[in-house]
Amino acid sequence: MGKCANKGDTGPRRELSVGEVAERSGLAVSTLHFYESKGLIKSWRTGGNQRRYSRDVLRRVGIIKVAQSTGIPLAEIRAALDTLPDGRTPNAKDWARLSARWREDLDQRIAQLTLLRDRLEGCIGCGCLSMESCPLRNPGDVAAERGSGPHYLDVGR
Repeated sequence: MGKCANKGDTGPRRELSVGEVAERSGLAVSTLHFYESKGLIKSWRTGGNQRRYSRDVLRRVGIIKVAQSTGIPLAEIRAALDTLPDGRTPNAKDWARLSARWREDLDQRIAQLTLLRDRLEGCIGCGCLSMESCPLRNPGDVAAERGSGPHYLDVGR
């Protein structure tokens, strides 16, 4: 393995090209560029203007992929990654802190989806989709408090 030319390291090479990160992470180069444009990962340029990443980017990319698979928005992922120290591979303690940060939100979304699933079955069974009594579109007829009109359908109001 080569040496890290731009950092004066005498140990094993600690930088990766964008192609190496893509190959090792299973992501397209364009995805890595997108993540970088959103501030999720960082690189630097060599004297020959080639992108280089530190090895910790592989763990960061893994965190991004897991978080995205659970539906966490990129802005929240970035905010979480911003709490990690630069240049150090995130460890188990870091992951425990990040995952705890997202757990409450995930639990809430699971509860909402479960409730939606349970209510959806009832609506499909009756087929009414009544704007006055439908438990999905207007639970407890709360839309009546807003007055007449298509409150849920007219986005511009």
